[in-house]
Amino acid sequence: MATPEFKQLRRSYGFDEVAIVPGDITTNPDQTNIDFKIDNFTFSTPILAAAMDAVTDVNMAALVSKLGGLAVLNLEGVQTRYAHPQEVLAEIAQASDAEVTTLLQRVYSEPIKENLIGERIESIKKSGAVCAVSVAPANTKRFAPIAAEAKADIFVVQSTVTTAKHISKSYRGLIFPELRKSIPMPILVGNCVSYSACLQLMRTGVSGVLVGVGPGAACTTRQVLGVGVPQVTATMDCAAARDEYQRESGRYVPIITDGGMTNSGDLCKAFAAGADAVMLGSILAQAKEAPGLGYHWGMSHPHPALPRGTRIKVGTTGTVEQILFGPTSVTDGSQNLVGALRTAMGVCGVLNIQEMHKAEMVIAPAITTEGKSWQISQSSP
Repeated sequence: MATPEFKQLRRSYGFDEVAIVPGDITTNPDQTNIDFKIDNFTFSTPILAAAMDAVTDVNMAALVSKLGGLAVLNLEGVQTRYAHPQEVLAEIAQASDAEVTTLLQRVYSEPIKENLIGERIESIKKSGAVCAVSVAPANTKRFAPIAAEAKADIFVVQSTVTTAKHISKSYRGLIFPELRKSIPMPILVGNCVSYSACLQLMRTGVSGVLVGVGPGAACTTRQVLGVGVPQVTATMDCAAARDEYQRESGRYVPIITDGGMTNSGDLCKAFAAGADAVMLGSILAQAKEAPGLGYHWGMSHPHPALPRGTRIKVGTTGTVEQILFGPTSVTDGSQNLVGALRTAMGVCGVLNIQEMHKAEMVIAPAITTEGKSWQISQSSP
């Protein structure tokens, strides 16, 4: 007699378990087009710098924009709580592992200053950069008008998990169609990992969806809450939702794979899995210009009751330009991310990102270890 099943589980895959299959033809990497669009904005580099205090400040926003990408400023971080955030960032970098979580909880208990929101946005705009800002759903109604008045270009509503429908005691929660009408800029929303949640978010009229729950190097959501889906599967499911939404509406809404990438190979796999762009945290926290001073921490780390992040030491490996475009002398895929993406596209014989979505992928858990015994033995202590 067969045992009845309470629920069925399906297999899901992360970056370390899959590989991209080369195409039957190859193309010149220099001829590939990697443009990424959010409504009327076109970016020549499909990479977003995460809305994390160790990654994006006014200076990084300007630099990344000049290099063709987009950096997102966290409007609930140290940049808007302190007039001189560099002093606070230095204190975080210098704290011991034992005291850093308590320190972060204290640092982020300082109230957000609305005047600093406007000042930071105006500083980014003065540099000539496209200005993207991020807030949590709870503060969206409060901060969205301020961001709009300061003439931010792109508004991101971001939390550990974001859905189109939210149950609470509040009579009226955050309603995305109403938000869309109230501020004159594209709205990106995240994070989600499932086909149904992504499709519902797109149906609210938003301009992009962030994909990923808990994969970030400085995030401990998966350990603390036990929730998340490995990024390759999450990206593929949300890409299917994007394509279904395009079929039913005629509108293409890009998806942005957020977190979990440790090298350029992972980045290439994200695009093959269906991403239109990627959002990077720890990789860009290694830039000389990054405000984290060689450290990186999750934005749920300072939570007063249930921290879901950790501070990690990422070090400083090169300039943001080296990380994105090289030249590089490192062989671990941590620099010249754009060059690697173009080369992978060339190997697959594709000319643009949407063609890269069609590249074949295989389950390949030994892709990074097969034949690499010398590398593994030399890297072990």
